[in-house]
Amino acid sequence: MSHKSVVVVGHGMVGHRFVEALRARDEAGQWRITVLCGEALPAYDRVGLSSYVGSWDAKELALAGNDYAGDALVDLRTGVRATAVDRDARTVTTSGGDTLGYDALVMATGSYAFVPPVPGHDRPECFVYRTIDDLDGIRARAEQAGPGAVGVVVGGGLLGLEAANALRLMGMTPHVVEFAPRLMPLQVDEGGGALLARLVEGLGVTVHTGVGTAGIADGPEGISVELSDGSVIDAALLVFSAGIRPQDQLARDAGLDVGPRGGIVTDLGCRTSDEAIYAVGECAAVEGTCYGLVAPGYTTAEVVADRILGGAAEFPGADLSTKLKLMGVDVASFGDAHAEQPGALEVVLSDAAKGTYAKLVVSDDAKTLLGGILVGDASPYSSLRPLVGRELPGDPAALISPAGEKPGAGSLPDDAEVCSCNAVTKGAICGAIADGACDIAAVKACTNAGTTCGGCLPTVKQLLASSGVVLSKALCEHFEQSRAELFQIVQATGTRTFSALIAKYGKGSGCDICKPVVASILASTDSDHILHRQQAGLQDTNDHFLANIQKNGTYSVVPRMPGGECTPEQLIVIGEVARDFGLYVKMTGGQRIDLFGARVEQLPAIWRRLVDAGMESGQAYGKSLRTVKSCVGSTWCRYGVQDSVGMAVDLELRYRGLRSPHKLKFGVSGCARECAEARGKDVGVIATESGWNLYVCGNGGQSPKHAQLLAGGLDDATLRAYIDRFLMFYIRTADRLQRTAPWLEAMEGGLDHLRAVVCDDSLGIAAELESAMARHVEGYRDEWAGVLEDPEKLSRFVSFVNAPEEADPTVVFDDSGARKAPVLIGLPVMPI
Repeated sequence: MSHKSVVVVGHGMVGHRFVEALRARDEAGQWRITVLCGEALPAYDRVGLSSYVGSWDAKELALAGNDYAGDALVDLRTGVRATAVDRDARTVTTSGGDTLGYDALVMATGSYAFVPPVPGHDRPECFVYRTIDDLDGIRARAEQAGPGAVGVVVGGGLLGLEAANALRLMGMTPHVVEFAPRLMPLQVDEGGGALLARLVEGLGVTVHTGVGTAGIADGPEGISVELSDGSVIDAALLVFSAGIRPQDQLARDAGLDVGPRGGIVTDLGCRTSDEAIYAVGECAAVEGTCYGLVAPGYTTAEVVADRILGGAAEFPGADLSTKLKLMGVDVASFGDAHAEQPGALEVVLSDAAKGTYAKLVVSDDAKTLLGGILVGDASPYSSLRPLVGRELPGDPAALISPAGEKPGAGSLPDDAEVCSCNAVTKGAICGAIADGACDIAAVKACTNAGTTCGGCLPTVKQLLASSGVVLSKALCEHFEQSRAELFQIVQATGTRTFSALIAKYGKGSGCDICKPVVASILASTDSDHILHRQQAGLQDTNDHFLANIQKNGTYSVVPRMPGGECTPEQLIVIGEVARDFGLYVKMTGGQRIDLFGARVEQLPAIWRRLVDAGMESGQAYGKSLRTVKSCVGSTWCRYGVQDSVGMAVDLELRYRGLRSPHKLKFGVSGCARECAEARGKDVGVIATESGWNLYVCGNGGQSPKHAQLLAGGLDDATLRAYIDRFLMFYIRTADRLQRTAPWLEAMEGGLDHLRAVVCDDSLGIAAELESAMARHVEGYRDEWAGVLEDPEKLSRFVSFVNAPEEADPTVVFDDSGARKAPVLIGLPVMPI
């Protein structure tokens, strides 16, 4: 097959979206795509750039599939720029000296940060906030200046406040300078801006509004920033975030039409003044208008993919609504937020005590919603934004009043756009549900709704709930309740046996699904030994023998080593046990030692020696805390800023034995270099100069997820309190065998809701959660020590009930190779 060639100049979020859209639609494989990516890294999430701070791991921002691995029709060239376009020859010259021919050229060059021409703007202490490289430069200067140093951000818009938050997370003291009389002047009005400034200042950011930057000179801390009112800020660095400009120089040099304020002029089909060249994203001026948001950029990418394949798609206009959380403060703006339409009326509810501001802009008859602003609490956004331009379902004031009735997703018309990032309507979502998409993940896969910012997910969930699809919450055939509901029943009623619980709230005799779940609930609500009386019969194989069963029927033994620490005497005992019982020794990824090959009747004798040496069960077999991995921290490492080992030991001893819906893993890193890989754990703690940053809900496994920042700059006591609340909230509400990452993903409100519960006590249960954890800590007893003290429990550890001293003859090992390995004994193989 002869292929046509399309060259894409730029590989940001929109450029990547175009490549994905063209490959998905080009079923015949007509087009070969060459992507020129000027940065060293392929497409990453610029919207979430601030999340790079703390982890300093660029892979976390990488967009899915951005390397096009295995796709022979896409040639991605990183670190390569386009230097010239020959429109007559239809070729592109690259910074590497190559000349590429094209049948279609797509300009996806994006934008650059505007730097106002103030004296001193080119000093080395001055930065912009646009790329990962920019943040790396800011970080290097911040580390040189030291904790608490002042950083100035010029610009109080969306990116300016993001930059201020980044400086705050780096341990700096941020100042924001905004020329307009309020923060975020394009998105919020005077009332919303006033509240936003108060909330932001409450987080340690100094706000200067109504002033400009007059000059930048030498100062005692590095630079002195002179403002237009004559005041001076002594600072270590300055970040310009005063807006963006279209990156259109390549197009100008090629003779393409550009707008009077910049941007490559296109028609509604995103075609430039050259019929073979298209422009998408922030560099495109669609019929003269540039859009600086990702959602309109994605739309232009889809339009061009359709056009290149012979379609007639047109840019339908842009929804400039925004919803985001800036430094923990909710802000949303949609529609005609500033009431610019003739006759528009404003309905405002401002509650300074609660820190919320809400405004709806309605038509002169108060029946049609035109727009709105939400500050402090943006929860109504997902239900209000799709109503813009439509008749309101009730009194405008009631829609923003805490006591008022909110419109449900079911009241939206089918053509209402639920997901503005990906232009997904209610009708498309309901159609996917009707075709069998019965959960959030399936709806995402079918429609792309919720895959970008996630702001529409509450509405998607409402549509699922109102669609008639019955999503069973039953744990199994014996209990109609979910795991979370059974937890509440056990806690409220004080039920302590499975038989009593199933007799009153279930049916039948139970199964291998509900029995271990109830066993876990009973263990996490009381300090009874898991082999105590009736509970012993509920456990699965591993918990039944307090050890991990291996492929040949033997078990592994894992003593706890908090923080990876082990005394020489304990290490000697471990070695002697391994030698005397013929066990295979393996160091684990969790910084402890695993002993393999123990027969069930040997387990008590092995553990007797380990317990006598001062060790206890590492619970590698349980749905509970496994390990708290740590680096050596400030005690030994020249880069460490906190005692990570001490904190790891403290956390492991605090949460050991805590039974939960799934296994839990922690990590504690002594600095941002992250040697303990804390961001891959359920609970990750990373040291800063001013305390600890707490990350939650990271998982390995088949679908790895990085942990997300819950709170930063915490002292030891606050850190422990937040972890207490987080763990007990997870244990109470998660489903059976649900790890923390999917638990958070399924949670309505996501990380924002979790942060509100854990950090802000939005549900009023913080004291209760901490009390529950305190009871666990106080009631903890080592499980193997409990077995060794109880003859009844010891009697369980036999291979054959009628011959307790006899070893299992099917347990065989191969010692001939470099390492000991199990041999599986099965039926004899007959020759053919």
